[in-house]
Amino acid sequence: MADEEIHDSPTKWVADHVRSYVETDGAKGHDFQGKLPTLLLTTRGRKTGKLRRTALIYGRDGDRYVVVASAGGQEANPAWYLNLCADPEVSVQVYGETFHAKASVAAEAERPALWEKMAGIFSTYRRYQKKASREIPVVLLEPLR
Repeated sequence: MADEEIHDSPTKWVADHVRSYVETDGAKGHDFQGKLPTLLLTTRGRKTGKLRRTALIYGRDGDRYVVVASAGGQEANPAWYLNLCADPEVSVQVYGETFHAKASVAAEAERPALWEKMAGIFSTYRRYQKKASREIPVVLLEPLR
């Protein structure tokens, strides 16, 4: 993963956020809108095999990082989620630290508590869930250190 070209989100404001995050080791970008902790997630494209990077709001559960595949409440899961389902070995950057992690969807038993944790960080997730007919996945990123 380290020597390959990484392709940032095709969404301009996300790509701008990612670029700022990378250039400053998260000094600009980690606290999105001044209050929301974000990390950079790099997955391998399930169709292209290319590395794809995006910024996501995150929480913590012990050593694990927690992200939500909300896609703004759209009916389809986001591409990054589909990519990590196909290949759960991902790269994560938090501030200036980059590490490999294994991604997994939260088990049914632990999802409610993790969902509440994430909705406490970004309450708009509740509105997204009401809008979507799908259950929005909660994803765990476990560092491989």
